[in-house]
Amino acid sequence: MAQATFTVTLPERLWVREVSSAHPETCFHVIAGVPGADTGFALVRLTGPNLAEVLEDMDDHDQLTEISLIQWSDNEATVHFETTAPLLLFSSRNSGMPIELPVKIRDGEATMEVTGSRARLSQLAEQFSQFGLQYHVDNVQERLHDSQLLSERQQELIVAAVKHGYYDTPRCCSLTELAERLGIAKSTCSETLHRAEEAIVKEFVDNLANVDSDALIEKQLA
Repeated sequence: MAQATFTVTLPERLWVREVSSAHPETCFHVIAGVPGADTGFALVRLTGPNLAEVLEDMDDHDQLTEISLIQWSDNEATVHFETTAPLLLFSSRNSGMPIELPVKIRDGEATMEVTGSRARLSQLAEQFSQFGLQYHVDNVQERLHDSQLLSERQQELIVAAVKHGYYDTPRCCSLTELAERLGIAKSTCSETLHRAEEAIVKEFVDNLANVDSDALIEKQLA
């Protein structure tokens, strides 16, 4: 399962591009959203100064057909709205790839995370392109559950080693002492720790190697 972080540059004709670019100090936090047949509905939390002007610009935009103010304060507001151009929602729906919330939009750019198969991730990128959304892939990595990375025994031993100070500097517990505390042979303790450390270090290095450029979306998702 792949996890990716996208930065998406929104088209100039899109309402949120126009409004967020006019108010670059405001952050749009999309906290919920659902696509309809031809429109989309979303719940957005706005943070920043001059929110009255931001809300006025939203109310004036013809791509927003319904706006309801849910909550309001000096520097924060929550708005429910319907839009005729929910391009991010349509991209998610058409690709079958859920976008993790919240999505943050500021000054015409949206930052989001997605998790799923590499095939679905590739389809999401294709949908972005079809809707005129320019994107940059900030990061792609394999997302593994702890149980997939380490065996149950390895997890137990790593936790015990940390608890007893085996990884402290300086060490508070030697390999011999750790093995004695756990009631296992020193050789077994050493071998199990080594295999667990190998898996953890390789996963860390793989993640570093995956921080590259936009070419990842074509190379790694092929």
